[in-house]
Amino acid sequence: MAFFQFQKEQLVDTSVDVLWDFITSPHNLKRITPPNMGFDILTEDLPSKIYAGLIISYIVRPMFGIKTNWVTEITHVEDNKYFVDEQRIGPYAMWHHQHHIAPLGDKTVMKDIISYQPPFGILGNLINRLFIRKKLQQIFYYRAKVISKFF
Repeated sequence: MAFFQFQKEQLVDTSVDVLWDFITSPHNLKRITPPNMGFDILTEDLPSKIYAGLIISYIVRPMFGIKTNWVTEITHVEDNKYFVDEQRIGPYAMWHHQHHIAPLGDKTVMKDIISYQPPFGILGNLINRLFIRKKLQQIFYYRAKVISKFF
């Protein structure tokens, strides 16, 4: 089974503190996810900020409107620098998503590094080439637009 990595970088016109507050609020996840993903958070009583050990359950419809359960755990948090979420239950054989931010003058660079392994072995490699990589590009293009408008 192949292992893939997707990276996206965005320069955001705000301070590290302000961007950190935004991206570490689980309540903003739906706001930055394309509506066609059918993203809904199932976890009740979400905290205002993420923390290491936080488990969040979602329903998402990533391809062809097929409903998929997804459970992630926030595994690492270093305030105003980075956090990591890892899939515990979901569509991938493996999913590890690093969210990094760093100051650049009066702006902030946000960098995402997603390491993932599609399901279905060799077939998953084909699915990645045909769908997954393009879907990730669409999701992060949408997120960049929303964050640029917000800031």
